Amino acid sequence: MAVRPVLRMGHPLLLQVAEPVREFNTPELDALIEDMFDTMAAQNGAGLAAPQIGVGRRVVIFGVAANPRYPDVEPVPTTVLINPEIEVLDEAQEEDWEGCLSVPGMRGLVPRYRRIRYRGLDQNGDPFEREAEGFHARVVQHEVDHLDGILYPQRIRDLRYFGFESELFPQLGPAVDSPVGRE
Repeated sequence: MAVRPVLRMGHPLLLQVAEPVREFNTPELDALIEDMFDTMAAQNGAGLAAPQIGVGRRVVIFGVAANPRYPDVEPVPTTVLINPEIEVLDEAQEEDWEGCLSVPGMRGLVPRYRRIRYRGLDQNGDPFEREAEGFHARVVQHEVDHLDGILYPQRIRDLRYFGFESELFPQLGPAVDSPVGRE
């Protein structure tokens, strides 16, 4: 369908709580999801939330397969997750580098729960749930944060570990295609 512009940090829509999806199997929802996948692919992202492309609805997508940008992470199944809920399965957290299509060129060390269960609806409105850990759990938490008006810099504990990719990872050169997580 279309690659849409990604809103950047500072845009007021990114600070709002998104509205639940109430109607399924509509041309509008199907077009939104298709545009989200096109946009995520064009940006080499691991996930995308509807508010990032200007739609204040509780829809996220994510997925990582054999991606050279993520050589050291386990695959994350390609997923459409609507009206999501997250349940923490273990209070243990770990910090890792995150980036975001709405915060281009920057990275931060972000704490996330290591193990979660998430549930919601698929594109057809059918319920499902899945357990996730590690990078998969991180991606889900990052995307669901977008639906609640939270960007990853708000979760960083120590701002010394937040900066431009080119400064944080100079060994990767001026055209940073960092091996660390990017939404």
